[in-house]
Amino acid sequence: MKRKKIVVIGGGTGTFTVLSGLKKYRKKNNLELSAVVSMADDGGSTGILRDELGVLPPGDIRQCLVALSTSDKLMRELMSYRFERGTLKGHNFGNLLLSALEKVTGGFDKAVEKVSEILRCEGQIIPVTLKKVTLEARLKNKKKIIGQQKIFQSTLSNLDKIYLNPHARANPNAVNTILEADAVVIGPGEFYTSIIPNLLVKGIPEALQKTKAKKIYICNLMKRKEHTNGFFVKDFMKTIEKFIGCQVDAVIYNNKRPPKELIRKYARENEFPVAHLAPKSNAKGKRLYLGGDLLNKRIQAPRKGDPISRNLIRHNPERLAKLILGLLNRL
Repeated sequence: MKRKKIVVIGGGTGTFTVLSGLKKYRKKNNLELSAVVSMADDGGSTGILRDELGVLPPGDIRQCLVALSTSDKLMRELMSYRFERGTLKGHNFGNLLLSALEKVTGGFDKAVEKVSEILRCEGQIIPVTLKKVTLEARLKNKKKIIGQQKIFQSTLSNLDKIYLNPHARANPNAVNTILEADAVVIGPGEFYTSIIPNLLVKGIPEALQKTKAKKIYICNLMKRKEHTNGFFVKDFMKTIEKFIGCQVDAVIYNNKRPPKELIRKYARENEFPVAHLAPKSNAKGKRLYLGGDLLNKRIQAPRKGDPISRNLIRHNPERLAKLILGLLNRL
């Protein structure tokens, strides 16, 4: 059986979820998994390490490494361990390891390779660029917001432009992996601060336009009032297509409402479920829309010592993986 090469583009928890699900079906379906990961993160432990050591951001990469790891549970827990007190409070062990290895090996890509070996990863984790970049946003009133974390916390209702400073070229390995793929999965993840930064790197949209791979977009479960107010599934999809400059082949979206108590909790943070209004037509030559109950019934508990508030509502990794693999047989 020919190997199916699947590339996931994103960063953080969303990419971790997709990779975790697909890994369970890797051997049965003869999958070759890769992840192209954002290098714009500057929050929490990652942000401190970037500022103090001048390293590339390790946080999103670390999560993807853990997702594809086949080492024992203790090693995976060690990579995710976060110090709760002292000088290292808030820092993640895996972030420290990647940053130290970057200094020792002389390159972040080499550090990622070494940690992949240590964790016995079943797949390839690829930084989207090896250049140090900062995510910036310009509003229509000419105001600038500098930094991924500040953008995350800001209102983008009058967004004029979002970009990387300085301009960055794609990691050649990322481009080649996309060009050789059978399927490229974009998302899910924090829309403007986790997904879009990958698509701002020169060479990535071009590779997505050129590749023969089927392009699948996974829509977020929740939308943020400050960023994607009023967005339906089709609005997320159209915005992605604007950045990549071509049409996606399929859109996966959730059609099950989260529990009322969680909806109320998120509403206090100005976050709301994405309405599953998608075109009913799945005519040949047009995008394929596939909805399903994708909610993870296990509510993610906050990690001790984590300075960043993270989503409690997440996709179910196995259901997501099954939908992706089912789509590959239909497209």
